[in-house]
Amino acid sequence: MTQATLQAFVGLRDLAMLKWYVIPLLAIVFYIYTKEISKARLTKNWDPVLAGLTVFGLDFFNETWNGWELWISGRSACWTTPGDTGLRVTIGWNIEIIFMFLILGIIFYYSLSEKKDKKILGINEKWAIAIGYTIFCVFIECVLNKADLLIWEYALWNRSIAGIWLILVVGYFLFFAGAIFVITRKTMKQKLITLCVIYGVPVLMNIIAALAGAKY
Repeated sequence: MTQATLQAFVGLRDLAMLKWYVIPLLAIVFYIYTKEISKARLTKNWDPVLAGLTVFGLDFFNETWNGWELWISGRSACWTTPGDTGLRVTIGWNIEIIFMFLILGIIFYYSLSEKKDKKILGINEKWAIAIGYTIFCVFIECVLNKADLLIWEYALWNRSIAGIWLILVVGYFLFFAGAIFVITRKTMKQKLITLCVIYGVPVLMNIIAALAGAKY
């Protein structure tokens, strides 16, 4: 295993690593969702909540297959987060990342206008904003990688031209595309079924890995 992978195993899911700042961050996330649920009860518009859960669910999926990459290769996941954290949940997922992705979908939703046919530079607004957020998020990831807080191991997942394209598409555009897909379904039943699939796949993958004795 790589040095970054071995370092990421240190304190993995160890509650002794918890830091006090996790508590106010958790309160902020709770406040945001409580506020959105309260508004949804009045307006019957649950899309902000669904967008938030969709982006987080797709990140959960990404972190799961990233763990499988370590399990299968026995060397390294595509990305690891070996640095200091309030809690390391998997070798590439920490509590700070989790909180961020829980609210990213809500941020994305409120960046959209109510005009379905609005365009930006000739592109439908939803997709234009999705592209914009994707580029910004990957820029932030490059900064984190440069700072050695986010370690990229493989040639197809790094700051090379080929690697950046894969991170852009799989790492972030997938999240916003998923949010768009969910909130544009015509019925709540369709939205919830899609959300169940998004969460069901990584849950099943993690059960399989746990039964096989995999650790990531």
